[in-house]
Amino acid sequence: MLEKRNIVNFPGVHAAERSKSAYQAEPWMTRMTQGRVIRRLGYFIATKKWMLLLTLMGFLLGKAMILDELSPFALAFFAVIAFIRRDYLPIVTVAIIAGSLFAPFPVPLLIAAEMFIFYLIHKGLESFEHAELSYAPLMVFVCTFCVNVFYVLLGPSLTWYTLLMMTLDAVLSFVLTMVFIQAIPVFTYRNKNYQLKNEEVLCLIILLASVMTGAVGWSIYSLSIEHILSRYLILLFAFVGGASLGASVGVITGLILSLADVSAIYQMSLLAFSGMLAGMLREGHRAMVAIGMLLGSSILSIYFIGPESVMTSTWETCAAIILFMMTPKIVIGMISKYIPGTQDHTKSQHEYAKRVRDLTADRVTQFSQVFRQLSQSFGQISGASEVSKRTEEMDHFMNAVSEGTCAGCFKNQHCWDTKFYQTYKYMTDMMSAIEDQPNLSPDKLPSEWNRVCHKTGDVLEVMKKQYQLYQNDMQWKRQIYDSRHLVAEQLSGVSQVMDDLAREIKREGQAMYKQEEEIREALEKMGLSIHGIDIINLDSGHVEIEIVHAYMRGYDECRKIIAPLLSNILDEHIAVVQETASTTRDGLATVVFGSAKAFEITTGVAGAAKGGDVFSGDSFSTVEMGNGTFAVALSDGMGNGERARQESSSALNILEQLLQSGMDEKLAIKSVNSILLLRSPDEIYATVDMALIDQFTAETTFMKIGSTPSFIKRGQEVILVSASNLPIGIIQEIEVDLVTIQLQAGDILIMMTDGLYDAPGYAVNKEIWMKRIIQEIESNDPQYIAECLLEKVIRYQQNQIMDDMTVVVGKVERYQPEWATLHVPGLERLERPRTVS
Repeated sequence: MLEKRNIVNFPGVHAAERSKSAYQAEPWMTRMTQGRVIRRLGYFIATKKWMLLLTLMGFLLGKAMILDELSPFALAFFAVIAFIRRDYLPIVTVAIIAGSLFAPFPVPLLIAAEMFIFYLIHKGLESFEHAELSYAPLMVFVCTFCVNVFYVLLGPSLTWYTLLMMTLDAVLSFVLTMVFIQAIPVFTYRNKNYQLKNEEVLCLIILLASVMTGAVGWSIYSLSIEHILSRYLILLFAFVGGASLGASVGVITGLILSLADVSAIYQMSLLAFSGMLAGMLREGHRAMVAIGMLLGSSILSIYFIGPESVMTSTWETCAAIILFMMTPKIVIGMISKYIPGTQDHTKSQHEYAKRVRDLTADRVTQFSQVFRQLSQSFGQISGASEVSKRTEEMDHFMNAVSEGTCAGCFKNQHCWDTKFYQTYKYMTDMMSAIEDQPNLSPDKLPSEWNRVCHKTGDVLEVMKKQYQLYQNDMQWKRQIYDSRHLVAEQLSGVSQVMDDLAREIKREGQAMYKQEEEIREALEKMGLSIHGIDIINLDSGHVEIEIVHAYMRGYDECRKIIAPLLSNILDEHIAVVQETASTTRDGLATVVFGSAKAFEITTGVAGAAKGGDVFSGDSFSTVEMGNGTFAVALSDGMGNGERARQESSSALNILEQLLQSGMDEKLAIKSVNSILLLRSPDEIYATVDMALIDQFTAETTFMKIGSTPSFIKRGQEVILVSASNLPIGIIQEIEVDLVTIQLQAGDILIMMTDGLYDAPGYAVNKEIWMKRIIQEIESNDPQYIAECLLEKVIRYQQNQIMDDMTVVVGKVERYQPEWATLHVPGLERLERPRTVS
């Protein structure tokens, strides 16, 4: 406006020019105003699109009727909106009443009365805080039935027919309310996870078909609106879901439309057949789906409505096809995400699962960092304050002694001021002497102490009492320090386990669609019916593949065909890990395939208690750790009998659980050591001798904590395995020395406690003696070797069992799969993805 005013009022401009300028400026202002209106209108539609859609649905459902006298749709839709989207209720109410005005009298009055009574009941329930969505169907039934009863009583007569139709109207309103409860949230909830069940899809179709009944009687150039919309709806769902969904939509839509217009009963068969034919041709994309719909509707139209109306039906189908072709791809993709079994739905589920995995991995990593920071904080407190605390405790000890004996002495100032360092040295020497001899008497003190101090006896007695208190105090503080150190180690171990878990989650999130399709094609070439393949892991030695296939009892295709074929394309042995028959789908089985171990371990154990007792202080364990590792463990508790057995068994159980959780070997050993230290104030310890054998490579890690040497028999050669570590449960700072040795197929591992190893006594070289006995045993059976070795040692001791004896023998053998690999000509090796670090 300013620009226009400046042009018109500028002095010296001719009147004609001013008129021309004003004329040219006016269209520019008009275009600017129109652009602003269009933008605001576009913004309104974008932000209120769901409200506008529900308003349009309310208008059509208010007009919709079935059998020319029942209107069950309006109140059901009103009730669900009142509970789900209360903010849309006013405009939806106006739309329903406006739509009902197009229905015959007295339908508008009945619908208005029903909604008014429902609103009063809803307000009453809200006052008692019982307004729940589950009450909506019953409330709708009561409102519809009461209004219809009142109308019938005011009418001319009450007959069985009117009573039947009144009840049918209330029942249909009840059922439609339950249907709308499932369907309307699709249009109202913004955060959708695109996981609709088949029942929810059917409810959605019923809602859309009910909305189309509101268009009954409307036409454009003699083309029925409801016929065009129904065929357009079938085209969409047939293209998205295939023949089954297309036929289902056709049946439901045709049924509801035939109830609204009895003369159109043939629509149910026509639409069902057209939807099935269109869905069968969906692989040919939109054009073939359109051709299928056109053929189906044209063929049945000739039989049902006669030649004179065939062209009208054909033009209605063509109008629906034009709408279908003009539908944006994004709309079809949005519908596909709702329909189970479609590619878009599967893709959205994979994306959702990937987001969940990534979020979970990030959260686990954050928790891991928190635990690591806590561990470092505990470790810093434990280490930094130890030196300062010991100095403070020593000063406190000296102050307590000086206050108890030196405070009233006449030489106090001379000793602690003039000769402070000399006095302090004498005090520390006396404390050292008490540490060596707690019952030290005054006559055993050096004579020079009596020359320096005239209260040597009193100082000694006070120092003994203070030293006992000091020892108790130090013991408790040591316990606190050990507990804090244990907490730091445990937090560090938890942090490590959570880091490993986060990496595992991220690794499982890798999409391997290409590999899954290659495996599917290879199995289908063998004539197998594969319903689903999910690759969890393709790392060498840790393969995990889940396959759902149709199986035939007694043929065992999993082990005879699928596993050998996977072994060939993955270039490693694959075996059946787990097989589960489906309880919901007949003839289907879910089979988990995994990497077959390259080596297997057979074990043998023999033992005897000291003096032939029942309970031995030794404990052993041979167990699969669950991660491709086989553990052979031995523990010798302090002493003999039940108490020693409890300590050794407890040490092994805790260690195995920590290792199975993924904790580092050294940290697990230190944790067990700290636990044994804190469990009892007594000096209780246990040795640990554990061999962790990798069943894929046969690489073995030995953890020898205070244990005797182990032996590996390889042919006639006997190899010694030893490490110099203290038993656990004695000192806090334990050193863990791990020994790693590569075993071979046929190797025999022999582990024993000190009852066997120390049997020859100190006069004999134990290593040479034990090697000679092992070489003399010619058998390769682990159980026979264990029993024979124990028998030879007992006979060497003249049938006297001087200590608990236990020997565990394990033999490493190469694993032989039950079925050989299956080679298919032309089938290439499977490309494995890179491992996520």
